[in-house]
Amino acid sequence: MAAIEPDITIEELLRQRPEASAILRRFGIVCIQCGEPVWGTLREVAAEKGIHDLTEVLAALAAARG
Repeated sequence: MAAIEPDITIEELLRQRPEASAILRRFGIVCIQCGEPVWGTLREVAAEKGIHDLTEVLAALAAARG
């Protein structure tokens, strides 16, 4: 599986990696509301939470993949 890029949509990220929701929650990034993925890319949603350097987020997603 390819590395996750910051410009992946939240919907695609959750389709590829359902466990990503729990990982992103640790960073304060909510990616499911009312049972539906939020709109936008990982980069956009993270920026809304004040996270502009995604290094740690992407590392956590990669580590969870194993």
